[in-house]
Amino acid sequence: MLRKLFSKSPAAPAQDRIDAAIPDGQRVYAIGDIHGRVDLLDLLLRQIDADNAARPPSETTLIFLGDLIDRGPDSAQVVERLIGVKANHPRTRFLLGNHEEVFLQAVRDGSVGALRYFLRIGGDTTVMSYGLTEAEYRKTSIDELSEIFQRRVPAAHVDFIESFEDMIVLGDYVFVHAGVHPEAPLAQQKISDLRWIRNDFLNFRGRLEKIVVHGHTISEEVEVRLHRIGLDTGAYSSGLLTAMGFEGDQRWLLQTGTPA
Repeated sequence: MLRKLFSKSPAAPAQDRIDAAIPDGQRVYAIGDIHGRVDLLDLLLRQIDADNAARPPSETTLIFLGDLIDRGPDSAQVVERLIGVKANHPRTRFLLGNHEEVFLQAVRDGSVGALRYFLRIGGDTTVMSYGLTEAEYRKTSIDELSEIFQRRVPAAHVDFIESFEDMIVLGDYVFVHAGVHPEAPLAQQKISDLRWIRNDFLNFRGRLEKIVVHGHTISEEVEVRLHRIGLDTGAYSSGLLTAMGFEGDQRWLLQTGTPA
């Protein structure tokens, strides 16, 4: 039954085959961009639990690559669910995505300008997930919406998201939301690049200090390159939420289903 649930990591093309490992005694599951799909999150968490239980005991860490919110219908529910996951599994870690960055600017800072931008990049569904109907959303002014949003988002949600990290290094891998700038050492990366970078990172050909595991940029299938592994399979529209497991020098995939 497990063989039907979990797909194996596809072999990388010969020129892109990478050799890397995480420290002995550890197992890591990296989860791609959720974007408000609590239904897919619940499915994937059950798969991860089953996969982890079927393997030998290990020190297991979950790493969420950011963009938990926006675009999908249940952002508030995703945040609430993951607060519970962190409480039950303290080794769970979270990276701050660009969508969380703008969320914090709109809620914590009360910036109407940030809220306008937030709504343009899919934050409208996040606002409504905190108890606003679509009809109410459409008839509310931006200033009123800012006040409502700040009032309805629980402080616990803001505190939780503010605790997210920008970079996690484990063995030969570095986990970030968007990527890294190829010309800068890891210790000198700009936070803006870690959360927002695309072309300079994606178009790079060659090797970097570490293999970069990231989300942020959607691809139909998991991308394995010499310098990076991309795990954002567009869950909010495709129905595919992806995780990759790491142990020693092994990697494997878990996904919620087939493309919509």
